This record gives sequence, C-alpha cells and structure tokens, in this order.
Amino acid sequence: MRVDHSPESMDPGSFYRLLTAVIVPRPIAWVSTLTGDGRTANLAPHSFFTVASTDPPIVQFTSVGRKDSLRNVEETGEFVVNFTPEPLFEQINATATDFPGDEGEFEAVGIEREPSLRVRPPRVAASPVALECTLHATLGLGNSTVVFGRVVHAVVSDDVLVDGRPDIGLLRPLARLGGNEWGTVGEVHDLARIRYRDWASDPARRRPDENPA
Repeated sequence: MRVDHSPESMDPGSFYRLLTAVIVPRPIAWVSTLTGDGRTANLAPHSFFTVASTDPPIVQFTSVGRKDSLRNVEETGEFVVNFTPEPLFEQINATATDFPGDEGEFEAVGIEREPSLRVRPPRVAASPVALECTLHATLGLGNSTVVFGRVVHAVVSDDVLVDGRPDIGLLRPLARLGGNEWGTVGEVHDLARIRYRDWASDPARRRPDENPA
C-alpha cells in the first residue's frame, strides 16, 4: 500500500519537506561569495547541488528564495564551491544561520580563509577541495533560482589523494538528508558498469526464452 501526495492539494512547505526527505543523500555546496562592494565575504551551505556539464565544466546550486549567495553572485559574477568534510560539521551548520548580509560568516563563525587563484571570493582554508567558478547563467524557477557556474580552477589537498585521485575515505563528505538530518559515508561498494557486449555474451544473463534449445 502506498500513500499518495499531490502538490496541488498540499501547502508548499509540506511538499518541500517531502521532497527533501526522499531525494537523499544530497551533496552540499559550501558557497563563498563577496558582496558587490567587496567588503564582506559570505559563506553558506546549499544542498541542492550537482554537476551540470563536464565539457565545459559547469556546476549548479539552487537558491531557494533570494539569499546572500545569489545576490552576491549576480553582482560579482564569481563564487567558490568549498567541499564539506565531516570534521567541519559544526562550522558548516553554523554558516546556515541567517546572518545579515553585511556580516560575514567567515568572521562570525571563526573560519579561516585563504585567497583563491582565479576569482575574488576566498576559499575555506580547511576544506580539502575548492572549485573556483565564474557565473555562466542563472535560471529562475518558481520561488528558486538555479545558479550555473563555470569551474575555472580546482584545488585538491594532497592529504585526500590516493594514486593521484581523491579518495572517498579521506574526503569524508557530509550530505544533507531530511529535516535536520545529516549523513556521512557508510559502507562503500565498488561495482563497475557492465558493457552491453559483455552483458549480451553472458549466458547467465539471458532470459529463458532466449536460451537455445
């Protein structure tokens, strides 16, 4: 038995909570930006985040409502996506506080910053990965705005590299779940994709009506 939910008959907040409880886990973009006058560096987590394109490399995050990150990106055309590792859990959560736009989260929460290489917004010094981005486009959808950023530079700490590749066990990423829940990486399964020619040539994968008599 299933329970039906219709967005037309539910208030938006209730359906939002349903969506965020079942679209899980969600990676987090810890977005650092600068105000238009360059005086304040803002930092906020956004859990509607993913890759939009690989060539050119473009990432996207969604601002539900008009938040500081969105306003700053629109004014400056730049932002940085900082990786959210488990050891920074409390600081990441603290930067979700609704500080005034002229009060920077770096200072308010006590987060060390470092200069970026290609853009003006600073990076989180303790974050193992940072993606420096320039604004590609924005797309308004209902009460939200999707921000697309072209990655112009990436930096990865050698502390999380194994054989030149980022290692999930060393990265220890945080993810958002439903409500106030957060997730960490549990058991990791390594399973390669199956090429069709291998699938088709494997007798064990054939349907009974495909097996020769």
